[in-house]
Amino acid sequence: MSTSRRHFLKTTPALLGLSGCGKNITPAGKKIRVAAILTTFFYRSHAHVILENFLEPYLFNGKVVDPTQEFEIVSFHVDQFGTSTKPDMARTVAKQFGIPVFPSIHDALTRDEDDLSVDAVLVVGEHGEYPFNEKGQELYPKKRFFDEIVAVFQKSGRSVPVYNDKHLSHTWSEAKEMVDTAKRMGFGLMAASSVPLAQRIPPLELEGKPRITRAVSIHGGPLERYGFHGLEVLQSMVESRQGGETGISEVQYFEGDALWKAADEGRWSEDLATAAMAAELGGRIPPLREMLKLPEFSETPPHGFLLNYRDGLSAIVLKIGQSDIRWNFAADIEGTESPVATRFYGGPWNNRNLFKALAHAIQDHFRNNRPPWPIERTLLTSGALEAAIDSKVAGEKAVKTPYLDVVYQAVDYRAMREMGKTWEIINEETKQPEGIEPVMIGR
Repeated sequence: MSTSRRHFLKTTPALLGLSGCGKNITPAGKKIRVAAILTTFFYRSHAHVILENFLEPYLFNGKVVDPTQEFEIVSFHVDQFGTSTKPDMARTVAKQFGIPVFPSIHDALTRDEDDLSVDAVLVVGEHGEYPFNEKGQELYPKKRFFDEIVAVFQKSGRSVPVYNDKHLSHTWSEAKEMVDTAKRMGFGLMAASSVPLAQRIPPLELEGKPRITRAVSIHGGPLERYGFHGLEVLQSMVESRQGGETGISEVQYFEGDALWKAADEGRWSEDLATAAMAAELGGRIPPLREMLKLPEFSETPPHGFLLNYRDGLSAIVLKIGQSDIRWNFAADIEGTESPVATRFYGGPWNNRNLFKALAHAIQDHFRNNRPPWPIERTLLTSGALEAAIDSKVAGEKAVKTPYLDVVYQAVDYRAMREMGKTWEIINEETKQPEGIEPVMIGR
């Protein structure tokens, strides 16, 4: 046990206790061996903020979880060792924790043996210096990584659970092929945004399969990177509606005057968007168009994309202002007089702590070879995001999406969500770790 881990556990005796559930698919008494396949690894990259919760104890819902009792990162493959502006952490962390770095995905999964020699694969295909296509999509090698992993599975005659960070791929065809391959070969495939696992303020649960007539999700960042999170926030809420999920029939992107014209035509509700912003800002706020004249919002033009669902639900994902931590949701529920609304709060440190709950969910997936929520959610959001970008490129014309006939039923994943207890321990005054180390309470 490292000195930092001993200090962490010693300074938090009242919190000591492991959190987790599910059946271990690895033989009793053996740790789950995880291969980490990374695009790049620098400070606060997704590789950093996910892996730190596999390599050292972390807090989840106010309790200490020591992942090293059950999981072991046994190999790295890193596509890019740092970038032109971000110093590499991969080699430092590999040396710190005794993790071998392999030159290929095949070698990382077999670890110099003939066949697959790990129990799970963690893929973080986010960040790095990769080209953009003509539509402005960043071409992360998610599908290439996936194909090389599957090739090892096929050669070895067995497969293990895989986690693929954020959206499955930048194209629907590749995302669909990945899901179909996993189902055909019988291994659990998980992909996700971290934001749906955040604390909801005020608390909001859409139970009893309500009939949702309209919904809005609001974020504060770029179309592809943050639009995906906005979609996942939206989908994580509306999937529990009456009848379950049946898919999306049309997506249309709007900006400038066209965005407000669509609101004037009743295609989306400014009142609902105002309610979503009120969940974040609190108190009485001006109507949306008036609010956007304020200095903190006026410098960054809004945009949005409208989703028409096959069952009649209409929803919009809006970009309002410039904020890395803006994740808001509101919906009109049949039979209620006022909208329901909440913000998704990720804790201190500007989204870094969102990944504690996500890592906890990934570990559950690796333990059970089954994601905590249907992979169809992220399949649908991956396809909807591509359609939104296609609509923008086509001059804001509506894009018909008959292929997004994704059908699934929501599941209760509250056991994987942060409910806020951790923020009673970690707060804005708590020093943020600079590398891979447990959170030091009281320093």
